[in-house]
Amino acid sequence: MKAHFSFKHLFFLGGAMLWSLQSSAVKDPVDYVTTLVGTQSRFELSTGNTYPATALPWGMNFWTPQTGSMGDGWAYTYNAEKIRGFKQTHQPSPWINDYGQFAIMPITGKLVFDQDQRASWFSHKAEVAKPFYYKVYLADHDVTTELVPTERAAMFRFTYPETKDAYVVIDAFDRGSYVKVVPEENKIIGYTTKNNGGVPENFKNYFVIKFDKPFTFTSTVKDNTILPNEMEVQTNHAGAVIGFSTQKGEIVHARVASSFISPEQAELNLKELGNNSFDQLVAKGKETWNREMSKIEVEDDNIDNLRTFYSCLYRSMLFPRSFYEINEQGEVMHYSPYNGKVLPGYMFTDTGFWDTFRCLFPMLNLVYPSMSQKMQEGLVNAYKESGFLPEWASPGHRDCMVGNNSASVVADAYIKGVRGYDIETLWEAVKHGANAHLNGTASGRLGYEAYNKLGYVPNNIGIGQNAARTLEYAYNDWTIYTLGKKLGKPESEIALYKERALNYKNVYQPELKLMVGKNDQGVFNPKFEAVDWSGDFCEGNSWHWSFCVFHDPQGLIDLMGGKKEFNTMMDSVFVIPGKLGLESRGIIHEMREMQVMNMGQYAHGNQPIQHMIYLYNYSGEPWKAQYWAREIMGKLYSATPDGYCGDEDNGQTSAWYILSALGFYTVCPGTDQYVLGAPLFKSAKLQLENGKTVTIKAENNNCENRYIKEMKVNGKSYSRNYLTHEQLTKGANIQYQMNKMPNKQRGVSEKDAPYSLSVE
Repeated sequence: MKAHFSFKHLFFLGGAMLWSLQSSAVKDPVDYVTTLVGTQSRFELSTGNTYPATALPWGMNFWTPQTGSMGDGWAYTYNAEKIRGFKQTHQPSPWINDYGQFAIMPITGKLVFDQDQRASWFSHKAEVAKPFYYKVYLADHDVTTELVPTERAAMFRFTYPETKDAYVVIDAFDRGSYVKVVPEENKIIGYTTKNNGGVPENFKNYFVIKFDKPFTFTSTVKDNTILPNEMEVQTNHAGAVIGFSTQKGEIVHARVASSFISPEQAELNLKELGNNSFDQLVAKGKETWNREMSKIEVEDDNIDNLRTFYSCLYRSMLFPRSFYEINEQGEVMHYSPYNGKVLPGYMFTDTGFWDTFRCLFPMLNLVYPSMSQKMQEGLVNAYKESGFLPEWASPGHRDCMVGNNSASVVADAYIKGVRGYDIETLWEAVKHGANAHLNGTASGRLGYEAYNKLGYVPNNIGIGQNAARTLEYAYNDWTIYTLGKKLGKPESEIALYKERALNYKNVYQPELKLMVGKNDQGVFNPKFEAVDWSGDFCEGNSWHWSFCVFHDPQGLIDLMGGKKEFNTMMDSVFVIPGKLGLESRGIIHEMREMQVMNMGQYAHGNQPIQHMIYLYNYSGEPWKAQYWAREIMGKLYSATPDGYCGDEDNGQTSAWYILSALGFYTVCPGTDQYVLGAPLFKSAKLQLENGKTVTIKAENNNCENRYIKEMKVNGKSYSRNYLTHEQLTKGANIQYQMNKMPNKQRGVSEKDAPYSLSVE
């Protein structure tokens, strides 16, 4: 936790403005954010797998400098030396890749289009990367590029040298694109169809670009061949190059917007820029980010903690992205990524519920419930338009990961009091998803027939990751049961889901005290090794998955023989060497990330185990949760290019830090409980949308004092190891006394433990 402050950090964070920031009063939280956190990643080892998204919160379009080649999922990497263009992107992760992308690149000198020939050297020392503004100097072209976004539009500001050969390249990418130059309007229009799946046949991203300087040179590009004075091209890989003469320091603006609905809607979306100047748009973007981020105010003497916190909060406010637009009548409309029609209502996309159900969506339900309401409306539309809720959407149904965690996302929002959408349709949707599967996608439940018949997914019926699926389906069944109970559904309708919620027991191997896959005859895997990755598990091993009983930790404790045995098993996770199991399959980045972190088998860089440390609150040793929460925050997170320890994953790993730094975590979405860890900051304040305030004070809080000596809620001594949603939303004053030694008498009784189905 010790601050490591240097001029290198100052350069990285955009300059000396941070000297003026006072730790006691965070007036402009976005000033602490750098969008470069997590960009020092590659295929072999992830430190976030992020790119510097310049965007507004939950915006439809993001922009990023592009260092990677066209189609490369690693669009921007910190160690790269050249920029190929500035790309409008909708990419949620390099593994899913992008869709609806196109790029803009200012160049000077030789007339070129090819992405390698137009690329320019750049330096991070001449780069400013903020959520609402990006700036970089392109050394080969002597051009400074700046950009500022709105939700569906953006403005570029290019500062050119004196030259007769100033150009702008527009690259609509391959796999089917169209570009038309309209010189009398200083305009370029076009569309791109490039995608990596999950789109209907009529998918297009229509774009419009308007300049404030007349063209003296015009051309289109057909499959890398520049065609001077030809104004229109439709081909596999379309583009355009326009040019003009410039004076030294001359500024050229480009106004850009796009639409998934139509070319006319793209023109309408361009009006988001209004009559604002570039600088006015920067100010408005900064104001927007500050307004949203200021809903969580934190105080700390360690500026590194503030930078990490607000950089994580930025990442938590990008996905799921808005996939809707506003028509000329002011109505909310969307192009359906499920059936290809233009329909009324909200739509959101680019999120994998396998990741984000855990705490990203619960964080939204607490801090940004009005956004959550819109997202639930979007899920209603997704179900109506496709017959399934998505499990991984980008932009439509994708085949990625396991589980049926849309049920968790729906249940948690309703349990937490989010209202104003068609919950009855979502009730039908979660029941349908539990008993069906959409072929070729992760939506619904693969293997549901066997699961419903046997109570688990066997490992000999051609379905991989079967033990992991069983564990997630059991939790998902619990969320359906809990939602149905909240909705007042009859016992005859929900009892089955309560019964299935105990199916996690069917893959528990009592001799090993671990989860193990088994065949349809009930025989456990005879080749099982606890440290082996994949096979019966998903992106992990049995040590990671054996604690994935979010809804019934007490039931799991009982299976393992009681609290002492349970705690021994959890302690073992941090003791068993991380290198074990690395030879069990071809190595993947998650395995390497666990190994190099030197925390045994604890694999925070992937999601299944991220809740595990909080289970000590159920087993009578809450001080261990406090210790490990602070250890993980301090060791595995920072506001640097390698600031994560694996996939950031659409805000989930960031949201883990946000909630954990506040002092709690959502072990079981679908309950109303936030399970305690250890607060990171001296004070924090949540300004809730209902006008109430949650104030968290931690006296004597520092790097050494990570244990809770005493806790009070609204002035009364408090021993429970959780807070409730109602406690927080009514407004709460939470006070901690922190100490360097654990208080082993606090939070150890049965009544202090959070929810478990077995003791419901």
